Amino acid sequence: MKIIDLNEHHLPLYFFCLEDWSDEMKEAGNHKEVWYSRMKDNGLRVKLALDDNGIVGGMIQYAPIEHSVVEGEGLYFIYCIWVHGHKQGRGNFQKRGMGKALLGAAEEDVRALGAKGIAAWGVRFPFWMRASWFKKQGYTTVDRDGISILLWKPFTHNVVPPKRIRQVKLPSTVPNKVAVTVFRNGWCPAQNLVFERARRVAADSDLKDKVAFQEIDTFDRGVLREWGISDALFVDGKQVRTGPPPSFEKIRKLVRKRAKKIP
Repeated sequence: MKIIDLNEHHLPLYFFCLEDWSDEMKEAGNHKEVWYSRMKDNGLRVKLALDDNGIVGGMIQYAPIEHSVVEGEGLYFIYCIWVHGHKQGRGNFQKRGMGKALLGAAEEDVRALGAKGIAAWGVRFPFWMRASWFKKQGYTTVDRDGISILLWKPFTHNVVPPKRIRQVKLPSTVPNKVAVTVFRNGWCPAQNLVFERARRVAADSDLKDKVAFQEIDTFDRGVLREWGISDALFVDGKQVRTGPPPSFEKIRKLVRKRAKKIP
């Protein structure tokens, strides 16, 4: 195994989060690429894990917490760590220690950069970005919101724990329209996919006259703090579960149901 920094050769693969074989990832558009172009001047770091044959099997991306989707100072924030586990495409690289190697390399990197610690988010349930996995690597919980947990590993004693940016308000409804509101930060192709599907639904010939579509770009931290929402889909002010991303048909069915109630 070898851990390397992201390079120009691997950029296209990184934009698809190692799932360049996936039609769904291609459906997510170029938002991840745009996010990367905006974040690379804000200290974004990306490392890749290669197996003994030089095939990329894992990745980690992290940045100064001041430019992330949570609050903190003097820390770095891990947006995600992902080891490819699908049989499709490049195959399953999990259970080989790639995740631990990537995390260790990131921690060593940010220590050298003078960071006071590193934070990450995880979920309580046993799937992607498991909070329990981070705890096994020495991270502790500092904040939580539903199933989402914020964890950290401080490197010094004189450092303030990070905290989540809390939801401040919800999107409003629109008279005689179905209000479809999508919050999009750009870092996650899965959430970018939700945005693209919702936008397609709103543009559907049978619905476009009945839908008020709004995109809220939360890359701007002022906007992020104004709402307290990073990535989300709302239909008539009610949040739609987006993990895993709902299909185009599911979103359209939901919007159609609401549209039928319009006088």
